[in-house]
Amino acid sequence: MGDLIGVSGSRPRRPRDAARTLEMLATLISVAFAIVFLYVGREVLVPIAIAMLLSFVLSPPVLLLRRIGANRTVAVMAVALTSLLIAFAVSAALTRQVSELAVDLPNYQATINSKIGKLRDIVSANNFFEKGANALKSFGDLAQKPPAARTLQPASPQGETAVEARPVPVEVREPAPGPFALLRTIAGTALSPLETTALVVIFVVFILLQREDLRNRFIRLVGAKDLQRTTVAMNDAAGRLSRFFLVQTLVNATYGVIIGLALALIGVPGPVLFGILAFLMRFVPYVGAVVAAAFPALLAAAVDPGWTMALETLAMFILLESLVGNVVEPLLYGRNTGLSPIAVVVAATFWTWLWGPVGLVLSTPLTVCLVVIGRHVEQLSFLDTILGDAPVLTPVEHFYQRLLVGDAAEIADQAERFLKTQPLIAYYDEVALNGLLLAQEDFARGVLDEAEQTRIRQTIEEVIEDLSEHADEKSEAPLVAISPDEPRKPILCIAGRNVIDQAAAELLAQILERRGLPAKVEPPELLTIGGILHLPGSGAQIICLSYVGAEIGAPRVRYAIRRLRRRLPEVKIIAGFWRADPDAARDLVGQTRADLCPTLLAEAAAFCVEAANAAPAPEAAPEPPADLAPGAPPLRSMSGAA
Repeated sequence: MGDLIGVSGSRPRRPRDAARTLEMLATLISVAFAIVFLYVGREVLVPIAIAMLLSFVLSPPVLLLRRIGANRTVAVMAVALTSLLIAFAVSAALTRQVSELAVDLPNYQATINSKIGKLRDIVSANNFFEKGANALKSFGDLAQKPPAARTLQPASPQGETAVEARPVPVEVREPAPGPFALLRTIAGTALSPLETTALVVIFVVFILLQREDLRNRFIRLVGAKDLQRTTVAMNDAAGRLSRFFLVQTLVNATYGVIIGLALALIGVPGPVLFGILAFLMRFVPYVGAVVAAAFPALLAAAVDPGWTMALETLAMFILLESLVGNVVEPLLYGRNTGLSPIAVVVAATFWTWLWGPVGLVLSTPLTVCLVVIGRHVEQLSFLDTILGDAPVLTPVEHFYQRLLVGDAAEIADQAERFLKTQPLIAYYDEVALNGLLLAQEDFARGVLDEAEQTRIRQTIEEVIEDLSEHADEKSEAPLVAISPDEPRKPILCIAGRNVIDQAAAELLAQILERRGLPAKVEPPELLTIGGILHLPGSGAQIICLSYVGAEIGAPRVRYAIRRLRRRLPEVKIIAGFWRADPDAARDLVGQTRADLCPTLLAEAAAFCVEAANAAPAPEAAPEPPADLAPGAPPLRSMSGAA
């Protein structure tokens, strides 16, 4: 490792991994095939998807009935029948509301015309709107004006212009439908949702009856090699999804009931219809609440001659949505669903394109299922990476990635979030040093050029400057017994090999200065024979050599320490092998003849503080007598006079 200082900055070309390329190609083909399959088979897959989600919702009641002694079949049938009765009751009320609303809509025409007339008057009274309307009208008239006919009509034999023949309008009238045709139309319209409902009920019953068998088959399919781990993961995933969907359904149902009651009190027609619409739209992220509030608000504006009813409706939706979204949902199942915001939007667009309005309602639950499966099934982990909201990079990887691009501001933001609960030295030991360890590995492989090495060192300096004013807890107060104002020799933090070791040395220097110890950072050139010869004899009280990692030959460090001891025999020398194995570091103490080989900055800082407290404070120069005038010669002693 010590021979890597002169490594060329050129990047070696990595050989192409044919297996990796084939794997990516197979994944893309599989995804494309799955999308085609979902689109072509939507008539069957939509009922299955609805049934799977309903099975998650209905599993807790079934398990509850089984715990009190009910048979599996009896429990499933009881829950299924109860759900069907509730669904039929809601459908009947919904049908009645739609019929009444369709009958009453013509009665609101006068109110709508009156408000449109008032809006037209307001617009016409405004000069800006009037000019814009006139411009649009002129542009529309110009676009609709046909071009002038320039062709000459042929003259008739009598010398008169032939009159253009006008087309004769033709109207096609179909015969009135007979009773059988009317019955066939009604049956065709009603059979489609009835077929879907029947399929959903059948799938729900079979999924609930064969729940354990389906789970075991899925475990056998994806995790037969580690049965215990896969079983625990799938049980945990199924339990979490069941609780999440059940709570979400109950919250949305309560939301719909409150909306319906509030609309009834306000006086908006069709409160049951809009309550059910609000219940369904709350499954749709972002736009669901807006759509649920738009229709009753527009109807309230059409019913009420004024604007009071519409404003009350909008205020009720805003207040209730704020309460449910910011108080109720975070208390029950957290603020988010485990999906990234962009994944929610993309999922809603994708499932709507694939399955229509049903896909829009099912987009979030289906995507949540995919993310949970991706977190527990190794083969499908890419789903969690693409759709989940968990950070895809660890704090260490994020630190190193930002270090490569020189983004000190984002590193400082990450550090401030960490420092809310931990001291600065913990962030340096757990995140920064591990990030520098990744940089050292890349340096050893020869993939860090000189520009990137310089950028890393400069970024570390900027981060240290940004965090210099951070106030830690009481345990981070200076631990040196003497006053920081008293003169002290600095602690030399010398980089062992390269700029990465120098970056770690700068982190240690900041930690020491926060503890009241002056520190000075030196480049690795100081460890050469020429550099050590120029080292001042009284310029340091402790020397700390900085090496990131332990992949370095002990002889190189031993020779460096031997040269330093020849020059400064009274100085304590420590060799920090940051983030190395502690056992290997203890073995290096005897091999390198160092006073200590720490692996963490906290160990090095504690050693320096203890050594500084144990060392005697430098003696101050004797003060002249008070009665001696400035510039006067010193008084001679009695022995001198004799």
